[in-house]
Amino acid sequence: MDRRLIIVLGPTASGKTDYSIDLALKYGSPVISCDSRQIYREMNIGTAVPSASQLAAVKHYFIRTHPVTELYTAGKYEIEALDLMERLFNEGHETLVMAGGSGFYIDAVCKGLDDFPPADEQLRAELTERLRQEGVESLRLDLKRLDPESYATIDIANGQRVVRALEVCIMTGRKFSSFKTSTVKKRDFTIEKIGLSRPRDVLYDRINRRVLQMIDDGLVEEARSLLPFRSLPALQTVGYREMFAYLDGTASLDRAIELIQRNTRHYAKRQMTWWGRDRDIRWIEMR
Repeated sequence: MDRRLIIVLGPTASGKTDYSIDLALKYGSPVISCDSRQIYREMNIGTAVPSASQLAAVKHYFIRTHPVTELYTAGKYEIEALDLMERLFNEGHETLVMAGGSGFYIDAVCKGLDDFPPADEQLRAELTERLRQEGVESLRLDLKRLDPESYATIDIANGQRVVRALEVCIMTGRKFSSFKTSTVKKRDFTIEKIGLSRPRDVLYDRINRRVLQMIDDGLVEEARSLLPFRSLPALQTVGYREMFAYLDGTASLDRAIELIQRNTRHYAKRQMTWWGRDRDIRWIEMR
Protein backbone atom coordinates (compact mmCIF):
# COMPACT_ATOMS: atom_id res chain seq x y z
CA MET A 1 0.00 0.00 0.00
CA ASP A 2 1.65 3.22 -1.19
CA ARG A 3 -0.59 5.73 0.52
CA ARG A 4 0.53 6.69 4.00
CA LEU A 5 -0.72 8.90 6.81
CA ILE A 6 1.80 10.06 9.43
CA ILE A 7 0.15 11.29 12.63
CA VAL A 8 2.16 13.52 14.95
CA LEU A 9 0.58 13.36 18.39
CA GLY A 10 1.47 14.14 21.96
CA PRO A 11 0.42 16.23 24.95
CA THR A 12 -0.27 19.92 24.66
CA ALA A 13 2.88 22.08 24.38
CA SER A 14 5.05 19.13 23.35
CA GLY A 15 6.05 20.74 20.04
CA LYS A 16 3.70 19.05 17.56
CA THR A 17 3.21 22.10 15.34
CA ASP A 18 6.88 22.67 14.47
CA TYR A 19 7.58 18.95 14.14
CA SER A 20 4.63 18.39 11.81
CA ILE A 21 5.58 21.36 9.64
CA ASP A 22 9.10 19.98 9.21
CA LEU A 23 7.64 16.61 8.21
CA ALA A 24 5.16 18.22 5.83
CA LEU A 25 7.94 20.15 4.10
CA LYS A 26 9.96 16.94 3.81
CA TYR A 27 7.12 15.04 2.11
CA GLY A 28 5.46 17.90 0.22
CA SER A 29 2.31 17.46 2.28
CA PRO A 30 -0.09 19.87 3.90
CA VAL A 31 -0.73 19.55 7.64
CA ILE A 32 -4.14 18.17 8.58
CA SER A 33 -4.95 19.46 12.05
CA CYS A 34 -6.61 17.02 14.43
CA ASP A 35 -7.58 19.31 17.28
CA SER A 36 -11.12 19.53 18.59
CA ARG A 37 -10.81 23.23 19.51
CA GLN A 38 -8.52 24.75 16.88
CA ILE A 39 -11.25 24.17 14.31
CA TYR A 40 -13.28 27.06 15.78
CA ARG A 41 -12.58 30.34 14.05
CA GLU A 42 -13.41 32.54 17.03
CA MET A 43 -11.03 30.65 19.35
CA ASN A 44 -7.52 31.62 18.42
CA ILE A 45 -5.33 32.55 21.36
CA GLY A 46 -6.77 30.14 23.93
CA THR A 47 -6.39 27.12 21.63
CA ALA A 48 -2.79 27.93 20.63
CA VAL A 49 -3.44 27.81 16.91
CA PRO A 50 -0.30 27.89 14.76
CA SER A 51 1.19 31.33 14.24
CA ALA A 52 0.84 33.26 11.00
CA SER A 53 4.37 32.26 9.97
CA GLN A 54 3.67 28.60 10.73
CA LEU A 55 0.43 28.68 8.75
CA ALA A 56 2.31 30.33 5.87
CA ALA A 57 5.02 27.65 5.85
CA VAL A 58 2.66 24.91 4.66
CA LYS A 59 -1.04 24.59 3.89
CA HIS A 60 -3.08 23.70 6.99
CA TYR A 61 -6.56 22.16 7.10
CA PHE A 62 -9.13 22.22 9.93
CA ILE A 63 -7.72 25.38 11.50
CA ARG A 64 -10.39 27.98 12.34
CA THR A 65 -12.81 26.52 9.80
CA HIS A 66 -16.03 26.21 11.82
CA PRO A 67 -18.04 28.66 13.95
CA VAL A 68 -18.38 28.08 17.68
CA THR A 69 -22.14 27.92 17.18
CA GLU A 70 -21.76 24.67 15.19
CA LEU A 71 -21.89 21.45 17.19
CA TYR A 72 -18.86 19.60 15.90
CA THR A 73 -18.10 15.99 16.81
CA ALA A 74 -15.46 13.34 16.30
CA GLY A 75 -17.91 11.58 13.98
CA LYS A 76 -18.10 14.64 11.74
CA TYR A 77 -14.34 14.95 11.81
CA GLU A 78 -13.94 11.32 10.73
CA ILE A 79 -16.12 11.93 7.68
CA GLU A 80 -14.60 15.27 6.71
CA ALA A 81 -10.98 14.24 7.32
CA LEU A 82 -11.32 11.01 5.33
CA ASP A 83 -12.95 12.88 2.44
CA LEU A 84 -10.11 15.41 2.47
CA MET A 85 -7.42 12.72 2.56
CA GLU A 86 -9.03 10.84 -0.32
CA ARG A 87 -8.95 14.01 -2.40
CA LEU A 88 -5.33 14.75 -1.49
CA PHE A 89 -4.23 11.19 -2.22
CA ASN A 90 -5.99 11.35 -5.58
CA GLU A 91 -4.16 14.60 -6.34
CA GLY A 92 -0.88 12.71 -6.09
CA HIS A 93 0.20 12.92 -2.47
CA GLU A 94 1.69 9.64 -1.30
CA THR A 95 2.33 10.76 2.29
CA LEU A 96 0.06 13.01 4.32
CA VAL A 97 0.87 14.57 7.69
CA MET A 98 -1.71 14.94 10.46
CA ALA A 99 -1.02 16.63 13.78
CA GLY A 100 -3.02 17.06 16.94
CA GLY A 101 -3.68 16.19 20.53
CA SER A 102 -7.33 15.13 20.42
CA GLY A 103 -7.16 11.41 21.08
CA PHE A 104 -10.81 10.74 20.29
CA TYR A 105 -10.47 12.46 16.89
CA ILE A 106 -7.29 10.54 16.09
CA ASP A 107 -9.00 7.27 17.02
CA ALA A 108 -11.90 8.24 14.75
CA VAL A 109 -9.53 8.55 11.78
CA CYS A 110 -7.49 5.43 12.57
CA LYS A 111 -10.19 3.04 13.76
CA GLY A 112 -13.52 4.65 13.03
CA LEU A 113 -16.24 5.19 15.55
CA ASP A 114 -19.05 2.88 16.45
CA ASP A 115 -22.45 4.30 15.73
CA PHE A 116 -23.28 6.16 18.91
CA PRO A 117 -26.93 6.10 19.91
CA PRO A 118 -28.89 9.24 19.08
CA ALA A 119 -29.23 11.73 21.89
CA ASP A 120 -31.98 11.19 24.43
CA GLU A 121 -33.09 14.80 24.70
CA GLN A 122 -35.04 14.33 27.93
CA LEU A 123 -32.20 12.51 29.68
CA ARG A 124 -29.68 15.06 28.42
CA ALA A 125 -31.86 17.90 29.69
CA GLU A 126 -32.08 16.24 33.11
CA LEU A 127 -28.31 15.73 33.29
CA THR A 128 -27.67 19.26 32.08
CA GLU A 129 -29.95 20.60 34.79
CA ARG A 130 -28.04 18.56 37.35
CA LEU A 131 -24.84 20.04 35.97
CA ARG A 132 -26.23 23.54 36.45
CA GLN A 133 -27.53 22.94 39.97
CA GLU A 134 -24.95 20.54 41.42
CA GLY A 135 -21.84 21.30 39.41
CA VAL A 136 -19.72 18.85 37.46
CA GLU A 137 -18.32 17.03 40.51
CA SER A 138 -21.57 15.13 41.19
CA LEU A 139 -21.77 13.92 37.59
CA ARG A 140 -18.09 13.00 37.58
CA LEU A 141 -18.63 10.66 40.52
CA ASP A 142 -21.44 8.91 38.63
CA LEU A 143 -19.21 8.55 35.57
CA LYS A 144 -16.35 7.17 37.68
CA ARG A 145 -18.70 4.50 39.01
CA LEU A 146 -20.22 3.57 35.63
CA ASP A 147 -17.18 3.95 33.36
CA PRO A 148 -13.79 4.31 35.08
CA GLU A 149 -11.92 4.29 31.75
CA SER A 150 -13.79 7.31 30.42
CA TYR A 151 -13.35 9.02 33.76
CA ALA A 152 -9.58 8.54 33.45
CA THR A 153 -9.27 9.75 29.87
CA ILE A 154 -11.85 12.39 28.93
CA ASP A 155 -11.69 16.01 30.05
CA ILE A 156 -13.67 15.55 33.25
CA ALA A 157 -13.64 19.29 33.88
CA ASN A 158 -15.71 19.67 30.70
CA GLY A 159 -19.31 19.40 31.87
CA GLN A 160 -20.71 18.80 28.40
CA ARG A 161 -18.42 15.82 27.80
CA VAL A 162 -19.26 14.32 31.16
CA VAL A 163 -22.98 14.75 30.42
CA ARG A 164 -22.63 13.02 27.04
CA ALA A 165 -20.64 10.12 28.47
CA LEU A 166 -23.13 9.62 31.28
CA GLU A 167 -26.03 9.87 28.86
CA VAL A 168 -24.65 7.03 26.74
CA CYS A 169 -23.89 4.87 29.80
CA ILE A 170 -27.40 5.28 31.20
CA MET A 171 -29.18 4.88 27.84
CA THR A 172 -27.37 1.80 26.63
CA GLY A 173 -26.14 0.06 29.76
CA ARG A 174 -22.72 0.03 28.08
CA LYS A 175 -19.64 1.99 28.98
CA PHE A 176 -19.16 5.11 26.88
CA SER A 177 -15.56 3.98 26.33
CA SER A 178 -16.73 0.69 24.79
CA PHE A 179 -18.06 2.53 21.74
CA LYS A 180 -14.53 3.58 20.85
CA THR A 181 -12.94 0.16 20.80
CA SER A 182 -15.34 -2.56 19.74
CA THR A 183 -14.94 -2.32 15.96
CA VAL A 184 -11.88 -1.27 13.98
CA LYS A 185 -12.64 -0.09 10.47
CA LYS A 186 -10.23 -0.87 7.63
CA ARG A 187 -8.48 2.05 5.98
CA ASP A 188 -6.98 2.03 2.50
CA PHE A 189 -3.78 3.72 3.66
CA THR A 190 -1.08 2.80 6.12
CA ILE A 191 -0.88 4.73 9.38
CA GLU A 192 2.29 5.68 11.22
CA LYS A 193 1.99 7.35 14.62
CA ILE A 194 4.79 9.47 16.03
CA GLY A 195 4.38 10.55 19.65
CA LEU A 196 6.31 13.50 21.01
CA SER A 197 7.18 13.44 24.70
CA ARG A 198 9.21 15.62 27.02
CA PRO A 199 10.39 15.18 30.61
CA ARG A 200 7.53 16.15 32.87
CA ASP A 201 9.26 19.15 34.40
CA VAL A 202 10.16 20.47 30.94
CA LEU A 203 6.63 19.94 29.62
CA TYR A 204 5.03 21.61 32.63
CA ASP A 205 7.38 24.59 32.30
CA ARG A 206 6.45 24.92 28.62
CA ILE A 207 2.76 24.80 29.55
CA ASN A 208 3.17 27.47 32.22
CA ARG A 209 5.08 29.77 29.88
CA ARG A 210 2.61 29.22 27.07
CA VAL A 211 -0.28 30.32 29.29
CA LEU A 212 1.58 33.51 30.23
CA GLN A 213 2.18 34.16 26.54
CA MET A 214 -1.54 33.70 25.86
CA ILE A 215 -2.29 36.40 28.41
CA ASP A 216 0.23 38.72 26.76
CA ASP A 217 -1.33 37.95 23.37
CA GLY A 218 -4.80 39.01 24.54
CA LEU A 219 -6.57 35.97 25.97
CA VAL A 220 -8.63 38.14 28.33
CA GLU A 221 -9.99 40.19 25.44
CA GLU A 222 -10.66 37.07 23.37
CA ALA A 223 -12.60 35.51 26.24
CA ARG A 224 -14.58 38.73 26.69
CA SER A 225 -15.59 38.63 23.02
CA LEU A 226 -16.85 35.07 23.53
CA LEU A 227 -18.98 35.75 26.60
CA PRO A 228 -22.23 35.58 24.55
CA PHE A 229 -21.30 32.00 23.57
CA ARG A 230 -20.01 30.79 26.93
CA SER A 231 -22.70 28.11 27.34
CA LEU A 232 -21.89 26.42 24.02
CA PRO A 233 -19.99 23.11 24.05
CA ALA A 234 -17.03 24.65 22.20
CA LEU A 235 -16.35 26.99 25.10
CA GLN A 236 -16.43 24.31 27.81
CA THR A 237 -12.68 24.02 27.70
CA VAL A 238 -9.55 24.90 29.63
CA GLY A 239 -8.52 28.51 29.24
CA TYR A 240 -11.94 29.96 28.59
CA ARG A 241 -13.75 28.65 31.67
CA GLU A 242 -11.13 30.22 33.93
CA MET A 243 -11.18 33.50 32.02
CA PHE A 244 -14.97 33.65 32.30
CA ALA A 245 -14.62 33.27 36.08
CA TYR A 246 -12.23 36.22 36.08
CA LEU A 247 -14.58 38.30 33.93
CA ASP A 248 -17.45 37.38 36.27
CA GLY A 249 -15.44 38.70 39.19
CA THR A 250 -15.30 35.34 40.99
CA ALA A 251 -11.54 34.93 40.53
CA SER A 252 -8.60 37.31 40.30
CA LEU A 253 -6.55 37.37 37.11
CA ASP A 254 -3.59 35.79 38.89
CA ARG A 255 -5.82 33.00 40.20
CA ALA A 256 -7.35 32.44 36.76
CA ILE A 257 -3.86 32.13 35.26
CA GLU A 258 -2.84 29.64 37.95
CA LEU A 259 -5.95 27.57 37.26
CA ILE A 260 -5.36 27.54 33.51
CA GLN A 261 -1.79 26.36 34.07
CA ARG A 262 -2.89 23.68 36.54
CA ASN A 263 -5.82 22.44 34.46
CA THR A 264 -3.70 22.36 31.31
CA ARG A 265 -1.11 20.24 33.11
CA HIS A 266 -3.89 17.89 34.20
CA TYR A 267 -5.14 17.75 30.61
CA ALA A 268 -1.65 16.83 29.38
CA LYS A 269 -1.55 13.99 31.90
CA ARG A 270 -4.90 12.67 30.66
CA GLN A 271 -3.64 12.83 27.08
CA MET A 272 -0.68 10.63 27.99
CA THR A 273 -2.99 8.22 29.80
CA TRP A 274 -5.13 7.95 26.66
CA TRP A 275 -2.15 7.08 24.45
CA GLY A 276 -0.45 4.86 26.97
CA ARG A 277 -2.53 1.91 25.77
CA ASP A 278 -1.54 2.36 22.08
CA ARG A 279 1.40 0.13 21.20
CA ASP A 280 1.50 1.44 17.63
CA ILE A 281 2.94 4.81 18.67
CA ARG A 282 6.67 5.40 18.13
CA TRP A 283 7.67 7.80 20.87
CA ILE A 284 10.36 10.44 20.44
CA GLU A 285 11.64 12.36 23.45
CA MET A 286 12.08 15.99 22.51
CA ARG A 287 14.82 18.15 23.99
